[in-house]
Amino acid sequence: MSKGTVNKAIILGRLGKDPELRYTPSGTAVANFSIATNSSFKDSDGNWSDKTEWHNIVAFGKTAENVGEYLKKGSQAYIEGRLQTSSWEDNAGVRKYKTEILVDTLQFIGGKSDDGGGSQGQREQPAMEQEPATQQEPTASTVDEDDDLPF
Repeated sequence: MSKGTVNKAIILGRLGKDPELRYTPSGTAVANFSIATNSSFKDSDGNWSDKTEWHNIVAFGKTAENVGEYLKKGSQAYIEGRLQTSSWEDNAGVRKYKTEILVDTLQFIGGKSDDGGGSQGQREQPAMEQEPATQQEPTASTVDEDDDLPF
């Protein structure tokens, strides 16, 4: 730990769409994807309600390449990482913010399947840990090539 602070996120959920795999100009793989988590609660009338929360995830290097190969829409994954918020101005000059989880550890739940759903009965993929960066990791904004959004 550094100076008494902690920046840790742990997520277990399902991918909302297929991951996007890109490469930086220096050749580093970057995978962007979103994971949904659900919670249930009783509303004021005593009825059960479900709430879905979406999390933006970014993986780098070999982990990103494995994400592109093994994960598809509906796949279940366990993520450990840290939060990073970036900001930018859109074309209208409005300040926008995006918070992402940068992957430190990724574990595929289920296995590789043709339907992308991580079907039961398939072998579980091993946990993958992001290799420590020897230099500053690229941020989403360094990967952006087509528009003013940092992802």
